[in-house]
Order: sequence, then C-alpha cells, then structure tokens
Amino acid sequence: MTIFLSHVDTLFNSLEHFWEYKRTERTAANVLIIAFLGTLALIELRRQGLIPEELAEIVPSNHYYAINVAFSMLLGLEVLGLVFSLSNSVAVSIGKQFEILSLILLRHSFNEFIYFHEPLTWTEASKPVLHILSNASGGLVIFLMIGIYYKLQQQRVMTQNPGVTANFIAFKKLVALLLLFIFSGIGIADAYLYLNILPTFDFFAIFYTVLVFSDVLLVLVSLRYSSSYQTVFRNSGFAVATVVVRIALTAPPYYNVLLGVGAMAFAIGITFAYNRLEKTQAVKLSAVPLTKESISRPG
Repeated sequence: MTIFLSHVDTLFNSLEHFWEYKRTERTAANVLIIAFLGTLALIELRRQGLIPEELAEIVPSNHYYAINVAFSMLLGLEVLGLVFSLSNSVAVSIGKQFEILSLILLRHSFNEFIYFHEPLTWTEASKPVLHILSNASGGLVIFLMIGIYYKLQQQRVMTQNPGVTANFIAFKKLVALLLLFIFSGIGIADAYLYLNILPTFDFFAIFYTVLVFSDVLLVLVSLRYSSSYQTVFRNSGFAVATVVVRIALTAPPYYNVLLGVGAMAFAIGITFAYNRLEKTQAVKLSAVPLTKESISRPG
C-alpha cells in the first residue's frame, strides 16, 4: 500500500469510527427529533404571524412539511451510511442504495401531504392517495426484496493476496471520501439556495447520478485486481441497476415504482446468477486435481 493510500485508509477509518460511534447515532437521532418538532413549531408560529417577515418567507405554512424535513434529514444520514459502506463490498453498497430508494419512495408518499390544505378532506385527497399508496407499496416491496438480496450474498475475497486486497479496499475508501466531499458540497449548496429563496435542485437525483459514475469507476478499478468474467459482469450489472434507480427518481408516479422494483429484481437476478457461476467454477477447479490423479493412477 502506498503512503498516500495509507493516509486515506487512516482518515477513512477515523471518520467511520466516529460515524458508527453509539453517541454519534444518538446525537443524530436527537437532531432529527429536534428538527421535526422545531419545524412544527416554526410553521405554527408562521401561521399565527408571530415570526419576522424575513423568516416567514422561507418557513412553509403546512404542518405536513415537517414530515418532509425530517425524512429528508433521515435520508441524508442514510447517504452518509452508504458512503461508509463502500469499503465493505460492492454488493453491500448496492444493497444500501436500494435501502435509500425504499425510503425515498416513502418520502414521496409524505410529500403528497404538503400539497393538502388543513384540515384534510377526501375530495382533495382522493387522487393523491393513489400516488401515496403506490409509492408506499413500492417501498414495501423493495424492503422485502432487500431481505432476499442480502440473504443471497456470499462473502468472497477478490484475490488471495492480502496486500492486493488491502490496496483495493484503500482505493474504495478513497472513492468513498470523494463521495463524502461531493455530497457534502451538494447539501450545503442546496441549503444555501433554499435559505436565499432560490430554486433548489433534487439532491437525491444528483446523488444517484454521481453514484452511477462511482460504480463504473469501481468496476474499472476492480479490473486491476480481478478480471474474472463473473465478477466484471456482476459489478457492471450493479452499475446498470443504479442507472435504472436514477431514472426511477425522475419518473412519474407508478412508473417510478415499477422501475425501482425492476432494478431490485435485476440486482437479485445478477446475484443469483453470480453465485451459481461461482459455484460451478469452484466445482470445476476442485475436480481438476482428481482428474489428474485418476489419469496417473495405474489401471
């Protein structure tokens, strides 16, 4: 491992340790609670005309918006978790991407509420409720499929050389740190636009766009350490699944769920095929010595 990658490894491990520290998890949960209750309080104060006009311009008037704020922050935490999962394995990080997708679909369900007036009436909710059910059901299906996906995963080393493996993991940590920097920049820029009452962009659409390129980069880097067909195909297929997820985020209701579930099914299919092919290859390799022995054995 080079000196540079060694420093990258040390920095990443320090950040990962801090992120996975129990106190950090509790603090993050407390921040979510405070943000949710604080947003509710600000919205109510705005409705009562008790906050300055400058602040009232950026505070929504619908209480349901507080749910959107809380879920957006929760998804932000999940994004950080995804970044740190990159060092584990490609399969684990892909699973994390689908976990985030399922939460995004649930967030879409709650987003429908911010367009309702209070009190909520059936006349106003009759059409959006179908979108709510569609997104929520899609999130549930993906949630169930993620369980199948993780159950199919089998731990394998890319190479038997510990030094080569360490280099590959260190490079994945470098990619993870770059993603952390990019996502932090996107989040700060989005917050700046919102606070200045400027049009914001879809953070998670950009997030998955960046993930597409990072997945392809990891596929190319993995070729330095293993050029086996099944590994290349699996990792490339996972990158395709990420592309489909990215498309799902911009698709209209119903289509977004179909694309998301389809991408999840595709990832499961790739994993199943990869496991079968790896098992077949292992059987063939184990049979080679036996064949030679049988040939050399006197008849």
